Amino acid sequence: MRKIWKRRILINNPVTLDHFQIEQDLRAGNQVIVQFSHPEFYGSILEEVDELCARWDEDFGVRFYAHYSLSFDCHTLLRIPHVKMLQLNCLLQAHNTEALAGLDNLCSLSLGIYELENSEILGIDTLRSLKILNIISDKKILNLQYFKEFPYLEELHVGGKVKNLDAIGYLEDLNYLALHSISKLPLHFINRLRKLKHLRILLGGREHIQEIEENAIENLEISRVRGFHDLTNITAFQALKRLVIEDQIKLQEISFDREMKALEELAIRNCKGLTRLMGMERLPLLHKLSILRTAIDYDSFINQKLPSSLSSVEFATFKSKADQEIQQSLMKLGFQSH
Repeated sequence: MRKIWKRRILINNPVTLDHFQIEQDLRAGNQVIVQFSHPEFYGSILEEVDELCARWDEDFGVRFYAHYSLSFDCHTLLRIPHVKMLQLNCLLQAHNTEALAGLDNLCSLSLGIYELENSEILGIDTLRSLKILNIISDKKILNLQYFKEFPYLEELHVGGKVKNLDAIGYLEDLNYLALHSISKLPLHFINRLRKLKHLRILLGGREHIQEIEENAIENLEISRVRGFHDLTNITAFQALKRLVIEDQIKLQEISFDREMKALEELAIRNCKGLTRLMGMERLPLLHKLSILRTAIDYDSFINQKLPSSLSSVEFATFKSKADQEIQQSLMKLGFQSH
């Protein structure tokens, strides 16, 4: 089952809050986030926001962002002790981060503080109850060793400068993992994540993902990873339903050398060095295929044996005349365009 992304409704620097509209939006299955970009906007309304935090679950959240020329004072958070979903992101600086220890109801936390000073911030006890965590550290080396004590974490997006990355392997209930700008550190710990269904590897640098063995991952995305050139173990992902490979200029070949019975969607975008896509006949459930801006020869590709399940094909070189001819060819063959 693919991860479901909820629609986010942002209420920016409000003077008043429409409780009825907020209730309607939440009951419709959306997320509602009240956000503040400067202390002058939240001075008189945070207590009312906290009342809403107490009433609703983690689909109702609070965000503090920007605060240009200011360091965000985390003591502000003590005015919303019932907050369950909190976002502190797009902030240059923040101080008094130990105030997070006063938030006993946190389920979801996003920390994007460029100059995050506390490299041991994950040691704050109240964070152990988190189900969702998004944390990027650009300056300090963030210590991930505390993940050994996070029994409830289901979704993790982590990146930047980190140490003890393998502690992620202790997160037994992890369903979603995004690794952002993490270079060359080995990925063996992923083999311990038996419930992992969604894996995204974004930016950073590594040549391959050979450390990952047979697994139950259903969605895999590899995007803008510097130096990545080897995807020969892709058939270790036997549960894979959706594969996205994007902006990988060193990758020359993708080959499915044994059957992948679950793969339904394949997207390859802006992989300008990719010349070969082989073994397509071993994808019996593939129905949606997108190949954009690669070095794959269209005629060679379309004349290979393709799965009978394939119904939607997008193939573009971004050369106008060639793409018109390709589009006409795909239409004649009965393929739908995306």
